[in-house]
Amino acid sequence: MFDQSDSSELPSETRAPTEWVKILSNYREPSSLRSAFELGVTVGPFLLLWFLAWWSLSVSYWLTLVISLFNAAFLLRLFAIQHDCGHGAFFKNRTVSDWLGRVIGVLTLTPYDVWRRTHSIHHSTSGNLGRRGIGDVHTKTVAEYQELTRFDRLMYRLYRHPVVLFGFGPGYLFFLQNRLPFGLMSGRKYWVSAMGTNVAILAGLAVILYFGGLMPILLIFLPSTLLAATAGMWLFYVQHQFETSHWAEEEDWQLQDAALNGSSHYVLPSVLQWLSANIGIHHVHHLYSRIPFYRLPEVLRDHVELADTNRMTIRESLRSARLHLWDEKSQRLLSFAQARACFR
Repeated sequence: MFDQSDSSELPSETRAPTEWVKILSNYREPSSLRSAFELGVTVGPFLLLWFLAWWSLSVSYWLTLVISLFNAAFLLRLFAIQHDCGHGAFFKNRTVSDWLGRVIGVLTLTPYDVWRRTHSIHHSTSGNLGRRGIGDVHTKTVAEYQELTRFDRLMYRLYRHPVVLFGFGPGYLFFLQNRLPFGLMSGRKYWVSAMGTNVAILAGLAVILYFGGLMPILLIFLPSTLLAATAGMWLFYVQHQFETSHWAEEEDWQLQDAALNGSSHYVLPSVLQWLSANIGIHHVHHLYSRIPFYRLPEVLRDHVELADTNRMTIRESLRSARLHLWDEKSQRLLSFAQARACFR
């Protein structure tokens, strides 16, 4: 057990990120009983709401849609459990975690082994300007944007527009892009993961179509999946796209610095925090990804200084949707309008 007696008195601004890693290692052990409970209280309501939505088709399509949209919250939580499985943070047995992740991946339309690898790349390169492109929201610097042609600027502006990122983007990512192992196309393991997940998804949809026809797919499967995907996309965005985030050139980039300073603490109401499996405590997660999600609040209770680091409310997060370019001079994420002032 790491002795905290010397470092616990240090204010957060004087404690190095590497010191935090040592402290946070105390929270890495999952509880099999607690993990099983968290799985049960997520899968149970998810299946129950699916059953209720299916039953309600004979009562009212509008009622079906409402139930389906509500069930998106439990699908999002299932993705969060899959996320912990990918980090080896849900069950102590890695094989059990991996197979649970693969099963959940069918429900979330996410090939588990492909996602686990790309997400690992995200963790190991987050905030590194020299290693962008896999597992991230693509972000250009002000200088890079200034050098683009008019057409390329237009394409980047379209990509970063909220309608694309949070409107078309989630559907494209989960329904289309996830069907192939993009970024890992040369790996046989990842093709097996993608194609195996695709076959399982098609089999599930075929069963639904056979027993219920098209309406369960149109009014239950599609709405719940799209809403969960959109919520997940938003959460991923605000976890790293905020004004005082952290980016650096590869020669100056440090993993722990980027983890602590480049990830937000997204403060949500307790219900939303539970449904998102505490993923808003993202700076702690990036510093030590092996911590089970249900232990993240414990970290903040024990170390109040971390609760104040990169703290962001829902209202504050809405402003982040206007920020698109990293300014290496001011070390801030800027809007296009702010960046335009830098050109003058």
